Amino acid sequence: MIFTVTIGTILNQWQTLGVFDYVLPFLLLFAVIFGILSATNIIGTNRGVHAIIAVVIALMALQFNYFGDFLKELFPRLGVGIAVLLSVLILFGLFIYEEHKKYYYWGLGAIAFIITLVVINNSFSNFGWYSSFSTNDNVSYIIGGVLLVGLIIAVAAGNSKGSSDGKGGKATLQSHRE
Repeated sequence: MIFTVTIGTILNQWQTLGVFDYVLPFLLLFAVIFGILSATNIIGTNRGVHAIIAVVIALMALQFNYFGDFLKELFPRLGVGIAVLLSVLILFGLFIYEEHKKYYYWGLGAIAFIITLVVINNSFSNFGWYSSFSTNDNVSYIIGGVLLVGLIIAVAAGNSKGSSDGKGGKATLQSHRE
């Protein structure tokens, strides 16, 4: 008798057992809290105390499954956002000269920030206290504002090759002859 086990079957069994609803969110929250407490040492250096606090907070966060529901909303959208950013990064890498890449990294940072805003906004849209703010109009205003601020910063930080004569006149180019 041959038994065929597929990855889909295993994942469905894990879903039935509650691995995605309880175990993985618990492990994620425990690891993050324990790591923060251990790295900052804000309550001392006793790792046992850090572990107890991390376990208690992680278990309390799972009591009503609010945290697990949020992770189910966040991570699929985050995966799509990372895939979009990776695609843009690959295209930039193909067509941009090496000496110009540092300027395009600012653009990638702006794109990543916009993707972050969209992912967070869409993840929170299913939760009651945030859903009244989370409308498409607000998202477009936020993205437009971020783009405007980015444009202003890019223009202000741009290097001009000219120099001013100090009298409010036009900038002139200077040539350097040897």
